Amino acid sequence: MDKAIHQNTKILFLLKGLLFSYIVTAFILLILSFLMLKLDLPSLVISGGINLAYILSTFLAGFYVGKKVELRKFLWGILMGVMYFVVLMLVSLLMNRVSPIPFGGLLTVLIMCGLSGMLGGMIS
Repeated sequence: MDKAIHQNTKILFLLKGLLFSYIVTAFILLILSFLMLKLDLPSLVISGGINLAYILSTFLAGFYVGKKVELRKFLWGILMGVMYFVVLMLVSLLMNRVSPIPFGGLLTVLIMCGLSGMLGGMIS
């Protein structure tokens, strides 16, 4: 019984970390959109800002989950990054039904999210 309760708290930590990561992403994208409004940013800066949002939010979520779980932190961090990516792609597919997303870009974002979540978990 105690093991089941402990497992449920780990899932709860993952869900809290996921919510926290999307709050961080929304904040970074809000700042980026404000900068786009006020400045004439090149597409390279915009793309870098979006990648920064992915990396920073999954790093912080992996750090949070690693602090809470305290065992195999890197695995929980990479799981956090992969969950972030999966939810991000599901929402993106539901919202954008026009054209398929290139596989190379998906793989790059998956690797970025997974590794930054894992790094956050390792550092925690």
